[in-house]
Formats: sequence, structure tokens, C-alpha cells
Amino acid sequence: MSHVTDVPTTGPMNTVLTWLLRNHIWVFLALTVTVFSLASPYFLTVNNIGNILTQGAFIGILAIGMTMVMIDGEIDLSVGAILALASALAIGLQDHMGVWPAICLGLLSGAALGFVNGTLVALSGMHSFVVTLGGLIGIRGLVFVYTGENALMVQDFSYTEIPEIYIGPISLTAIIFFATALFFQWVLSSTRHGRETYAVGDNIEAAHDAGINVKRHKIINFTICGTLAAVCGILLSMRLGTAEPNAGKVWELWTIIAVVLGGIRLQGGFGSMWMTIGGVLTLAVLRNGLRLLNTPNYVELMVMGAVLVLALVLDKLLNHGGDGQ
Repeated sequence: MSHVTDVPTTGPMNTVLTWLLRNHIWVFLALTVTVFSLASPYFLTVNNIGNILTQGAFIGILAIGMTMVMIDGEIDLSVGAILALASALAIGLQDHMGVWPAICLGLLSGAALGFVNGTLVALSGMHSFVVTLGGLIGIRGLVFVYTGENALMVQDFSYTEIPEIYIGPISLTAIIFFATALFFQWVLSSTRHGRETYAVGDNIEAAHDAGINVKRHKIINFTICGTLAAVCGILLSMRLGTAEPNAGKVWELWTIIAVVLGGIRLQGGFGSMWMTIGGVLTLAVLRNGLRLLNTPNYVELMVMGAVLVLALVLDKLLNHGGDGQ
């Protein structure tokens, strides 16, 4: 079972402390919401809450795929570049094949690149950091070649209508994020693939001995990650009406911050989509609140760096066991 290092598990006070440590991201989210609500009269409004959910959804979709990979004990640094390529293809090919075939090809490019990443990691024995760092550089270069280093503009404006769908203040993009997160939480908690994800990340040798096809398993999760990066890129290009060659630049870092902030272990074997949702929302609230207060960009970066360090320190206070469901 999961337990907290050096904290007794008996008595009501210890029970509360254990709960707070294990759910620190939700406590921190509540604190940040309270602080910004007091600091700005514009923060806790219906429109701004809707903006937070929409802004967070893009990193959130990336974070879902990253969570699957990181619970496996791996990492994917190429998601921002895959995002850019998928968005460029989805817009750039519309004149040649129509909107929906172009969208499908954009999605296929993400799945294919994720498959390549996973195959290289699984078959070469190289660390995923090295493989996907190479992917980040190579794919980003491919985007610049394809776009001619220029932004691609939407010609068929029906393409931009999808993100304009709202249910109350909540955008379709935010709904897609939460629905996808719930689906993959079900995958993690209720399917064989989910159980094997925890097993591979927790102890790869034991997973081998248990008969799990670790190579195939990692390829699947990297493919999921690449596909969701493409989904994010297409939704972003729909919202902006353009595909920039620099789209998604350093988003892989924001994604990793959100996932680690939620409590997902870099070593693998522990985590859930609930934790990732908490990390994504906290990151979105921090960025939105700081901008409402007209905080300089360098201060925002300093705050985010401090928050990431805090998340890692809190993670060290926890001795996670079990499968993290």
C-alpha cells in the first residue's frame, strides 16, 4: 500500500497529514485560487474561469500522453514539435484534399512519430530522453522545411468554427481534455494495459519475468503520446486559424512541469490522471493569475521554477507504493 515516509498512520491528525501529503496538488490548487481571488477582482469570474480551463486544456492534452509515458518510466521531449507538424499538415494540406482528410493526416503524423519514438526506445536500448530530444530537433526542422519558415493561414474558415463551440463558459477544447483524461484514467485503473503500465514503470525486470511484452507496451504508450500531441496541435491551429513553425515551442517543458507538479514520479510506476488534472489546473491558474497581476515574464518563469522544485521536494516526502490508481 502507499504510505508516507516517517509519518505514523494511526490517529486522526496523522490521517489528515497523510491525506494532505498524498493530495498536495489539490491543496495547492485551492490555495492558489484563494490567493488570486483576493489579489484580483477579475480572477474569479465566469469568463476567466472558462479562459483558465481552455488555456489549460492544450497543455492538459499533452500531459495525458506524457503521463502514460512517464508512468512507464520514460519521457517524451518531442511533443511540442509533433504538435507543430500536425497543425502545419492539417492546415497546409486543406487546399489539396479538403479539411477532414487533412485533419486525419495530421493525426496520423502524430501517431506515426510516436510509434517511431517508441520503437527506437524499445529496440535500441537508448534512453527516451536522448531519442526524443533528437526527435524534437529533427521534427522541428521538418516543420520549418514544410512551412518555408512562414505561418500557414487557414483558407476554409469552417475549420476555425469547432473551437467556438461552448457549453456555457466551457469550451469544446476543455471538454475534450477532461473527457480524454477520464478515458485514460479508466485505461489505467481498469484495463490490462493500465496495470502493465504501472508494472513496467515500477520494475521493468519483474515485468519481463511476469510475461509482459515491455517493448510492445512502450511502443503503444509512445504512440498514444504522439497522437495526443497531434490532437493538441490541430485544436490549437483551429483556435488560432494559423499554423506557426514555432508552435508548441518549449511546451514539452510546461507539460513536464504540469505532470510532475501533479505528483507523477519521474522514475515511473506511480500516478493517475486525477493527479495530472490537478497539476494542469494548478499550472493554468498560476499562469493566468500572474498575468492578471501584470507580472513580468521573467518573474513568471521564476515562480514556475520554484513551484517545480517544490513539487519535487513534496514528492520526496512520499514513499509511493502500489500501482498509484
